[in-house]
Amino acid sequence: MSASAETPASSPPRGATIEARLESLTGLRWWAAFGVFFYHMANLAPLPVSELLDLGNYGVMFFFVLSGFVLTWSARPGTTVGTFYWRRFARIYPAHFVALLLAIPVFYSVSPDPEQWWVKPLDVGVLLLSVLLIQGWWSSPVVFFSGNPAAWTLTVEAFFYALHPWLQRVLAVLRSRGALIVAIALLVLSFGWRMLEFASPAVASLPIPVPLSRLAEFVIGMCLASAMKSGWRLPLPPWTVLAGGAALAFVLTYDAGTAWLDPVREFVRATQTEWVLVFCTLLIASVASRDALGGRSWLRHKWMVRLGEASYAFYLVHATVIYFVLGFVGVQSLGWWGIVWYPPLIIAALALAFALHLGVEKPVERRMRRWWDARLERKQATESAARHGGDPR
Repeated sequence: MSASAETPASSPPRGATIEARLESLTGLRWWAAFGVFFYHMANLAPLPVSELLDLGNYGVMFFFVLSGFVLTWSARPGTTVGTFYWRRFARIYPAHFVALLLAIPVFYSVSPDPEQWWVKPLDVGVLLLSVLLIQGWWSSPVVFFSGNPAAWTLTVEAFFYALHPWLQRVLAVLRSRGALIVAIALLVLSFGWRMLEFASPAVASLPIPVPLSRLAEFVIGMCLASAMKSGWRLPLPPWTVLAGGAALAFVLTYDAGTAWLDPVREFVRATQTEWVLVFCTLLIASVASRDALGGRSWLRHKWMVRLGEASYAFYLVHATVIYFVLGFVGVQSLGWWGIVWYPPLIIAALALAFALHLGVEKPVERRMRRWWDARLERKQATESAARHGGDPR
């Protein structure tokens, strides 16, 4: 998962349309990262509601949809492909690299203890794949989760970033109706593909790389943003979407036998990934629409926004904190007493996340963007001087 989507901080070109800042989406990012934290905490302190906590894994899906939405919503006319790539690199890589260095002592050893299943033998070649953010193209868990295990999502994001400028050009010719039709078509195709996997083992075993398999999530987010930039708004308040999400969670986790619910549960569980994708799509659209229309939202509270801004760093370090503690205390017994581990680990992960966010992520990104902007200005000055026969100095 990557929490790297955010509104670019640089000023748009003169005359460009400035889209509203959708701060509620920033606040919403924190809750997605929080869900992933709960999902991984089950490896240290499992609770009796494990099926419910497992749904936190879908925070990754939320971030993929959100990434496509925010990058498209915040796109500015005149931004070159090179500038877009550099800004994305400046946004995600410095924090990733530092988090990787922190993760290596936790997840690697020269002679790993067999009882610590998460510790892998030190392999510089495999680690280099994580440094280059290409580990997510391999299916082997040793490679896929190499380096910082959470960073496989950055391989997926890097793939999305590579395609975004070109997908943006395709969406630019569509109005809101066309963008929405594409989003709905992708959702329908996702359901269809899932049913085809159940019907045909050959289809289910196709070796599709993870970045390709997650592309629809990103494109759906792009379609939502494109439709909203054309004036479309989702006429559903966020609370109705959240109520639908609660109902979906109930169907997915409630196991008591009920004759009327069993057939529904069987179908929903078989296609739960697609239903969660629908939920993520509607939630982002409803929250964004509320902000764009000027509605009130507790997600825009300053602390929600600050937590959302640090959610990328939190995502990068939370597993390292959890497994560091796990190495000392071992897996706790299943039961409600395990909840005592959650507050201190949340605090520890947040402290490390804010240190990474404020000490590396923000300042390094700012410097890298300034260097690039200054480079462009010098290049433009040189070209202007060459055209007019003057001295660029």
